[in-house]
Amino acid sequence: MSQTLPSAEPGTVAPAGTPKKAALASFLGSAVEYYDFFIFGSAAALIFPTVFFPNADANAAIMSFATFGFAYVARPVGAVILGHFGDRVGRRKVLMFTLLLMGASTFLIGCLPDFNTVGWWAPALLVLARLCQGLSAAGEQAGASSMTLEHAPDNRRSFFTSWTLTGTQGGQILAALVFIPVLALPDEIKYGIGWRIPFWLSAVVVIVAFFIRRTLHEPPAFEEAQKTAQIAKLPVADLLKTHWRDVLRVICCAFIAAVSTVFGTLAISYAKTVAGVDGTTTLWLVVGANLVALGTQPLFGRLADRIGRKPVFIYGALSSAILTPVFLLSLESGSVPLMFLAAIGFFSCGYAASNAVWPSFYAEMFSTKVRFSGLAIGTQLGFLMAGFAPAIVAAMGGIKPGGWVQISVFTAVICTIAAVSALTAKETFKVPTQQLGLK
Repeated sequence: MSQTLPSAEPGTVAPAGTPKKAALASFLGSAVEYYDFFIFGSAAALIFPTVFFPNADANAAIMSFATFGFAYVARPVGAVILGHFGDRVGRRKVLMFTLLLMGASTFLIGCLPDFNTVGWWAPALLVLARLCQGLSAAGEQAGASSMTLEHAPDNRRSFFTSWTLTGTQGGQILAALVFIPVLALPDEIKYGIGWRIPFWLSAVVVIVAFFIRRTLHEPPAFEEAQKTAQIAKLPVADLLKTHWRDVLRVICCAFIAAVSTVFGTLAISYAKTVAGVDGTTTLWLVVGANLVALGTQPLFGRLADRIGRKPVFIYGALSSAILTPVFLLSLESGSVPLMFLAAIGFFSCGYAASNAVWPSFYAEMFSTKVRFSGLAIGTQLGFLMAGFAPAIVAAMGGIKPGGWVQISVFTAVICTIAAVSALTAKETFKVPTQQLGLK
């Protein structure tokens, strides 16, 4: 981490737990989730076409990317189920469950037989494990963001919740560093046991996060809701009755997450197929951009606590749209320094603004009794765009010569939708936590 998490300031609503511990637990939980998701995305681009779809020829890449998207199909279902229990029985219990499910699913992917061993059962089992990953992810970020926001002082909510998404950068960095040596292995090892090792190593991250998260208490806002009998019997019903506009707004804003999959998954395939950039170089691009984002995202979080959520989020969305073609064309330049500069500008200084702010921006639209459900359902429906972005753009010809145009247009459209949707939201950075989401 590039910054030290500060203690809560006096003069704000005093949290019952420790904001720093909640932020750290959220950071590690997101690191687990995105370590698991990124190694799957990298494998989908570089390994799975050979291991699970050896007879698919030209369609292997599309089929492999489709397995990446299947997790996003499970996410909305998981959001309803986990959101219900998160608002009914507590954030902490659900977060413990999601952590263990994600870890177990990822470890088992590393144990799957390949196509040459069991035929089409191999990709079928891969999809099943991927669906379990998606079910877990549906509750992880929503629960972590809700818990951290509700523990944080009123005037620093965006900074503390930004560590939830900064954890995604930590997970992506770790995943890329683990995957880079795998790509250097001889093919018989790489496509044999080599690609499995990163999936097995996820167990280490899960164990560390588990022991930190188990010591957390429920946030004071949720405990107060329990004491005053403000817990919703059917959170989803209450959510759709009182916050349906906010759910729609979050869905559209959450399209911005597709930028991350364009950068971390689709661009790897584009660089390899069209620009002839080797997989190791593109993974180092991901590491470099995410390392810088470890520093920029907390700064964007601080900025949102000073000037508001909306301007920072909208800046991130529009700059992502503008910088996508710059990054893609840099991959065709042959200049590695230029690729790194473009990657850092696009991801660390552009997209990172939206990524840092959305946990507080979305969560503050909802009241305590439906916050977990609202955040989970809204984001997971919106994240469907992120999940299938690689397969959609690949089907449009985005990983063929000249495909930077299709990728750039796709990214510009989803970023514009997110920015316009954010404009319609209320600014909440000066609203006390207890009054958030009240009509």
